[in-house]
Amino acid sequence: MRKLSWILIILLAFTLIVTGCGKKKEPTPTPVPTPSGPSAEDLAQGKKLFEQSCSACHGPDAKGLPGLGKDLTASEFVKGMTDEELLGFIKKGRPASDPENTTGVDMPPKGGNPALTDEQIQVIIGYIRSLQE
Repeated sequence: MRKLSWILIILLAFTLIVTGCGKKKEPTPTPVPTPSGPSAEDLAQGKKLFEQSCSACHGPDAKGLPGLGKDLTASEFVKGMTDEELLGFIKKGRPASDPENTTGVDMPPKGGNPALTDEQIQVIIGYIRSLQE
């Protein structure tokens, strides 16, 4: 009887081990990639708004114009700012009298287009970021 008990215990242990080993792990779900950066539609709108409000000083390619606006594609100043900081800067502008103004030319608030909304400026920022080297 004792021998039979040990055999049953061993069989039970073996069954538990085999059953446990046979379980398949649930696969870890693969995260769905989220689109990064602005959409093609936002980029097109950003380009259009940039051309209307910024290109007179920063050039149609955002590479700047001598004696006017800086090159935004390689600007460490722009790269070093968050989108929110850049939004605030564009909304405020920078007068020629500001000691940090290195061009000697006013950067008017909102690029001289007071009708620009925060959302439109954010779309312009997305476009500028897409051009950065």
